[in-house]
Amino acid sequence: MPIFVQSKLGMQFKHPEILWALFLLVIPVIIHLFQLRRFTKTPFTNVAMLQKVVSESRKSNSLKKWLLLFTRLLLLAAIIIAFAQPFTAMVTALKEKETVVYLDDSFSMQAKDNGLTLLEKAVQDLIKNLDAETNFSLFTNERTFADIRIKDIQNRLLSLPYSSKQLTLDEIGLKANTLFSTSNTTTKNLIVISDFQQRLLSNSSPMDSTQNTYLVPLRPEEALNVAIDSVFMEDGTTDQESLGVLLSGGAEEGTLPISLYNGQDLIAKTAAKFSANGTAKVVFSIPSNQEINGRLSILDNGLGYDNTFYFNINAKEKIKVVAVMGSDSDYLERLYTDDEFELKKFTLNQLDYSALDGQNVVVLDNLKAIPNNLQSVLRTFRDNGGTLIIAPSLESDFPSYNALLASLAATRYTDTVTRASQVTTIAYDHPLYRNVFESEVANFQYPTVKEHFKIQSRLPKILSLEGGDAFLSGDDGLYVFSASLEQENSNFKNSPLIVPTFYNMAHSSLRAPGLYHTLGSSSSIDIAANLGNDDILKVSKEGYEFIPLQQVFPNRVRLTFDQNPTEDGIYAIQQNGRSLKNISFNYPREESQLQYLDVDNLPHTTTQDSIASLFDRLEADSNITAYWKWFVILALLLALIEVIIQKFVT
Repeated sequence: MPIFVQSKLGMQFKHPEILWALFLLVIPVIIHLFQLRRFTKTPFTNVAMLQKVVSESRKSNSLKKWLLLFTRLLLLAAIIIAFAQPFTAMVTALKEKETVVYLDDSFSMQAKDNGLTLLEKAVQDLIKNLDAETNFSLFTNERTFADIRIKDIQNRLLSLPYSSKQLTLDEIGLKANTLFSTSNTTTKNLIVISDFQQRLLSNSSPMDSTQNTYLVPLRPEEALNVAIDSVFMEDGTTDQESLGVLLSGGAEEGTLPISLYNGQDLIAKTAAKFSANGTAKVVFSIPSNQEINGRLSILDNGLGYDNTFYFNINAKEKIKVVAVMGSDSDYLERLYTDDEFELKKFTLNQLDYSALDGQNVVVLDNLKAIPNNLQSVLRTFRDNGGTLIIAPSLESDFPSYNALLASLAATRYTDTVTRASQVTTIAYDHPLYRNVFESEVANFQYPTVKEHFKIQSRLPKILSLEGGDAFLSGDDGLYVFSASLEQENSNFKNSPLIVPTFYNMAHSSLRAPGLYHTLGSSSSIDIAANLGNDDILKVSKEGYEFIPLQQVFPNRVRLTFDQNPTEDGIYAIQQNGRSLKNISFNYPREESQLQYLDVDNLPHTTTQDSIASLFDRLEADSNITAYWKWFVILALLLALIEVIIQKFVT
């Protein structure tokens, strides 16, 4: 385990200037050596008899003087040293200290140890071990308390809510540096209290070596947690739809009841059976074409936040599509069916430009030229957020096409390539295909074209031909093919790719709310609404309301969710108090995976087993051992020894 080694200083003095008084001890030594006190001679008639007595008396008197000299020298030295106040201490004990505490309040701290959640235990240990008069700073994943004492925030810590956010070790270090002073003369102690899930460790630099970083890992009794991960719709019958639910974290062959609610009404209940990898899939049958404000619920002894999952099924809003056709092909009728789309088809000479008002998608298919008046209408259509799909004709008039494309996305057709080519590359990460393929397909039935046009464009390539030329380019509501889709030129209409391509291009025009959204992830949805000048849409649930970022188009409003909401649940989107649609939000599920770091191997850190042992160590490192009392006691003993010498040594 890596630790900081702190050296202990030798004997130090609080008032070292007093030690100059030790030089005064030379005076009694000088007096003794010069024998300032002389013997008085007394004559006797017979000196021989007393010679032996005089010699012994002189020796005894000399020993007594030497003992008294050393005793008094030691006595004076002890008194002087006592006034100088000697002590010993660690190097850091002599510096002013700054303490910053990071307290992890993320959802994973709901795990329990001896009946208490890890967060509750951490708060209680902090309150118990922090000195009530010591100033320090504390921050969590969302809150900051700077330069306070524990008694000032005790009640707030005891009622601290759990957070869906989780700082990484990098972010913890950066935040701590903003709370430390810039002084180089202080000892900076950063205390990190967390369960240290693996997601804390990013591809980052080590902790700051100029400060003392102490890690206190908290662990639950059992690292088991069952979570509801996600829900999705599966293909069903005419009368019934299938709702799939994925769970994780269960014991092999274990079962767990799961309940499905519509609002407050229980509509289904079953048991999830877990496989060897700890996952389970449950399928509920629900009525087709029925609005549902869904809530899935389980009872689990692990974390509590992931035992509930919200979703909602709204009435389907049909996407309005206008197709301007240069041929009598009927492939769009097969793609845009009546259950999800309102498709209107026109030839160019039949088109009433006012028919484009209020539409979501316009398809230009196999037109030889695009008239100037139509170009102007289409520019306005795009400015209002509409989706435009362009499939050229073999006899396309480049100038008319390029006039429109250049004004929309700096795009233009250039040369005609008459050799046959095959689509060979799919941009799997493009929004059109993001959830279409489970993996990259190697033996896909790729379509071919006999003739295509080269494109110069800043639009990303979605489908590419061999040699790198684009077959389909586009993004954000503008999609451009480089070849005619007519049967005599391409078999794309018979390819499996045509269904997800055209379906998702149309669906991108109207961002309907999904089954659910994830808090903290940016998402946008479109609501069919006409707002007045002062109208706004509000999003609310019981006890919580906010106004999202909104962009107004002629026949719809685009709502963007980023920082709000901060609580999970089902929310109503309202206009002037009238509910238009519901939308569901859930907390991210990363916290559900109870996988922990090996903190002993983190550089520039010290690991402690508990908060109590950490503060015991900090107190020991800060302890100053004073010795002046011992020197006072020594002086008293020496004074007593002097009295004994005076009385008993002759």
